[in-house]
Amino acid sequence: MFDPDPLIVAHRGAPRVAPENTLAAFRAARTAGADLYELDVHLTKDGRLVVIHDASLARTTNVEEVFPDRTPWRVRDFTLEEIRRLDAGSWFDPGFAGEPVPTLEKVLEVMKGGPGLLLEVKQPVQTPDIGTRLAAMMTLAPPVTIVQSFDWQFIKEFQARGERAVLGTPTAADLPGIAAYANYVSVKHRAITPDYVRQAHQLGLKVMAYTVNKRPAMRRLVLAGVDGVITNRPKMLRRVLNPDVCFPHPSDPAPVLTTAQLVNGKPVCPAPAPAVQPSPAPPPV
Repeated sequence: MFDPDPLIVAHRGAPRVAPENTLAAFRAARTAGADLYELDVHLTKDGRLVVIHDASLARTTNVEEVFPDRTPWRVRDFTLEEIRRLDAGSWFDPGFAGEPVPTLEKVLEVMKGGPGLLLEVKQPVQTPDIGTRLAAMMTLAPPVTIVQSFDWQFIKEFQARGERAVLGTPTAADLPGIAAYANYVSVKHRAITPDYVRQAHQLGLKVMAYTVNKRPAMRRLVLAGVDGVITNRPKMLRRVLNPDVCFPHPSDPAPVLTTAQLVNGKPVCPAPAPAVQPSPAPPPV
């Protein structure tokens, strides 16, 4: 029932190499060997699900420049058309200029056939329609999909396809009640002990640890028996679990992890395949 190797969950994609919660970050998570990619959804003023962490657009977009008079720039106060005018990449690096705030629908379309999904619903009390809107899109979600929220009542009531997880730091005493309606608990990693994991498992609950970015903590949690590790560094975690892994080139349209071959007693990864050059256009007739 419980896999000895925990799921690698790429927190907001791969935010060390691309702007968080963007298509670029989710593609990077896939290349890094993530089993699931984690994202956050908010509801716009006109009822569309967009992928962004904060309730405000200010930290990860140029909304203050585009709409200077709309403080505090809350997602729920903007239409999707307005949000599409924003740049969600330049704050991270000029090389990502023009990266948009994606809709959930677009992410599911682009990542089809890729990793599973851990989807966090943000502030459902502020946007009561978000559960209905999300449920209507669950047929597009990958086979392995987990919906989580800090709002435990929302998770209790959300009945659409996919497993459910409560976020926070539930105590051991909270676990029996949670097991009645959820499949996972997502817990701050410093609060997790082997005994906590055993108690959760005895109740049929799986345990996700968040947010884990250092090797010693990763190793400790693997030994504790957690079922998933949420990390900003999915490639590092993959190497902790599989030291001989070879990662595909980021441009590979169908990235596949491989295992290094021993050459003179040392693990060696194959050279990346040469980029395929487009065929020249035929001369005009």
